[in-house]
Amino acid sequence: MATNDIWALFCLVSAIIYVLLALIFTLLKEKAAILISGFNTLPKELRAKYDTQQMSKDMRNQFFLWTIILLAGAILSHFISFYFAIAASVLWLFLFLKEVHFDIDKAFDRYLK
Repeated sequence: MATNDIWALFCLVSAIIYVLLALIFTLLKEKAAILISGFNTLPKELRAKYDTQQMSKDMRNQFFLWTIILLAGAILSHFISFYFAIAASVLWLFLFLKEVHFDIDKAFDRYLK
């Protein structure tokens, strides 16, 4: 298996995983908010103060965006050049790291009711 195929395969597998996660958040709606990292560690009293419906929608949209980026990288990598898969992976990594917060308050402040 060539390096070109590995990058395309990475993007394709990642896209499949993220579309499945997006579907979970779509089907479970606000109940899926408990799956968000850090939110499940909060006590139930504090969880009630947050807009779980909006949290779930934002995660769903984020997963769909990542799916589109990685799927485009896989397709363009397969047909044109493996550099598209590398670019898609770097873009995904940037968007992923942008959403990582080490402080729970900072991560969920925008969802306070």
